[in-house]
Amino acid sequence: MPRPQPAILAPLAAHGRFLSLDLALGADPHAVLRRLSHLDLPHCPESGEGCVIGLGEPLVRARHAQAASPRPLAGLRPFPALAGPGVAFPSTQGALWIYLAGADAGALLQRGRSLLAALSLGLVAHAPHGSLRVVEDVSAFTFDAGRDLSGYEDGTENPKDERAREVAIVAGAGEGLDGGSFVAAQRWVHELARLDAMSEQARDHVMGRSRRTNEELPDAPASAHVKRTAQESFEPPAFMLRRSMPYGTVSEHGLYFVAFGATLDAYERALRRMAGLDDGIVDGLLGFSRAVSGGYYWCPPLGDDGRLDLRAILG
Repeated sequence: MPRPQPAILAPLAAHGRFLSLDLALGADPHAVLRRLSHLDLPHCPESGEGCVIGLGEPLVRARHAQAASPRPLAGLRPFPALAGPGVAFPSTQGALWIYLAGADAGALLQRGRSLLAALSLGLVAHAPHGSLRVVEDVSAFTFDAGRDLSGYEDGTENPKDERAREVAIVAGAGEGLDGGSFVAAQRWVHELARLDAMSEQARDHVMGRSRRTNEELPDAPASAHVKRTAQESFEPPAFMLRRSMPYGTVSEHGLYFVAFGATLDAYERALRRMAGLDDGIVDGLLGFSRAVSGGYYWCPPLGDDGRLDLRAILG
């Protein structure tokens, strides 16, 4: 059976680190992919230690452009820049995405440095040398038993066990594809002072759930986040496996949103509805939070040697 990268389906660790990287000018995409194919990805279920590698459309397209017989990777595309009534979702599509998970934030920093060294990259953001450059580096954490910094529980309707695998992992697409996963990643910046200034009822109506009990509110408005993104309310249903984590400092903080899926279509349908592109109703969440980045990535399966299976790209 094809194997997905283990950290996709693993429970969230205490800490996470998310890296987005771009191809440097003149970089050889084939060389980058070859280095990736030789990486040993850490995974220790007992400690929560793990790593997920995602390939962005710029890297895959650059490889295909230099190949004798280019083959597009079905289902992968750039993150869409969307704008709705008074809101916008930017696209900051990267070439490579890395998610590191573990129990110790300092250890994740060191693992990230080691990983970049193995890829022969500079260790400084925007470094002028190396094949890739770091454009986003987010240190994240779990908070209050799985809550967002807003105080609301995150990922309440996440699928579990075999259903999580069905939702998040590709099956029936062929060798080199089965066992892989697509991921949508966005960094959201919260303005919590806006939320704190609301009454309890107004706050709960923004989300569509009670912050105290986590129960859905039947009288919440149509703009409530829960109603805007209810996975079963789409046609077809927009199920996804969320692995989001809070991040930040006292001056800037929010949620690093991560959603794995067997296709990117589910997340894109939800994003369009949040922006009000379906019916003109904007998600209430956008009254106190804004997205500042966005990328889509393909997370290849593992081969028999436990390393990334890149046959779908390298041939």
